[in-house]
Amino acid sequence: MSAIAAISTPNAPGGIAVIRISGDTALEIADCVFKSISGKKACDMAGYTCSYGAAYDNDERIDDCILTVFRAPNSYTGENVAEISCHGGLYVTKRILRTILANGAESAAAGEFTKRAFINGKIDLTQAEAVMDIISAKGETELKMAEILREGAAFKKSQSVKEKLIKVLGDLAAWADYPEDDIPEVEPDVLKESLTEIRNELSALIKGYDYGRILRDGIDTVIIGRPNVGKSTLFNCLSGCERSIVTDIAGTTRDIIEESVKIGDLTLRLSDTAGIRETDDIIEGIGVDIAYKRLDEAQLIIAVFDGSCPLTEDDINLLERLNGRRVIAVINKSDVELAIDVQKINSYNIQPVFISAKENSGIDVIHTAIENLFEVDEINFESGTAANERQKRCIDMSLQQIDEAINAIDSGIMLDAVTVLLDVAVQYILELTGEKATEAVVDEVFSRFCVGK
Repeated sequence: MSAIAAISTPNAPGGIAVIRISGDTALEIADCVFKSISGKKACDMAGYTCSYGAAYDNDERIDDCILTVFRAPNSYTGENVAEISCHGGLYVTKRILRTILANGAESAAAGEFTKRAFINGKIDLTQAEAVMDIISAKGETELKMAEILREGAAFKKSQSVKEKLIKVLGDLAAWADYPEDDIPEVEPDVLKESLTEIRNELSALIKGYDYGRILRDGIDTVIIGRPNVGKSTLFNCLSGCERSIVTDIAGTTRDIIEESVKIGDLTLRLSDTAGIRETDDIIEGIGVDIAYKRLDEAQLIIAVFDGSCPLTEDDINLLERLNGRRVIAVINKSDVELAIDVQKINSYNIQPVFISAKENSGIDVIHTAIENLFEVDEINFESGTAANERQKRCIDMSLQQIDEAINAIDSGIMLDAVTVLLDVAVQYILELTGEKATEAVVDEVFSRFCVGK
């Protein structure tokens, strides 16, 4: 394939920068730009070796550099690869890249190096997607999950499912060709048992999907309660800065205030909302409507109550809307005598936590409560998990076909129909791994990558 080149380090000043070249003529192009102190050419270097020298634009010296050579097929892309490491100035890095392009390389598209690794069979599509997850990881657990997927956990599990489905299809084909022979594997009970086992194995791949999405995208979190219960003060405590205006005047917060907050490995997409109450103020009323809308959409609700006074009708109405949701009931103003009916809150199956937002005390208790709500110790990422919507869709569609096949067996429908359904299930597994993905799907996956990776 033709050689491509790009800067693989961030577009910012730094100690070093790396320009990567990959393709059939990568080493020849490197020889046009890089001159080693020893005089040894890139084309004569063994793979996984380095050489010290300088980058030149014709006879003009640009910068001291180190050239690293990786030879096909033992490289990231599966092609010959040359990487030039230079000082990390923006100008010098771009100058070397321009010189490389002038000597025959093409500018790499977003994710093109990893796309070539996929095309050349170095990785499957799930592993390619995990590379971008590693780059964008914001915490230890997210990084661990991405590393496990890059090592092929999801691919191995999907390959196991595919092989079992293909065996079942082979037994069904043998039965169709030789109907007079007794083939135990296609007896309805035996066939249903095999498909149920396959279904359970495939279902395990989406068990950790929601948690993985939460790690990547954050938790859509709303702080809600009636006016003057301390929502904005709590928002500022969690944010670590004065983002929301705090006053004793009811209805101060009318619009949504947003901030991203890190709690352990979790990121909260935190929203402070208008105090919910009946109001004749048109503008405040719009804010209350928006607060209720955010409440309905949120993945986590932090419901704040004033511990210094009894529950009001607005408080009760809020509690009734929280049934079945992920909720933390925060009893604020614990620094004064409590007058709130805690047992009433408990009756809604909501465990309260007690804080004083004004004194910034008890915030660590909220952190612990949030981590407990989203704890997933039972999820084994080593066994593989769907990492994104594309992967989940492929698994869901394959599961749908298997479920229909099991229902067909229960209904006594001809096994020919079961064969058709299972064949479609295999096609979705092949799309998952990229073995039979369309060009449009592959292009969409790599369009999300950064240039240089």
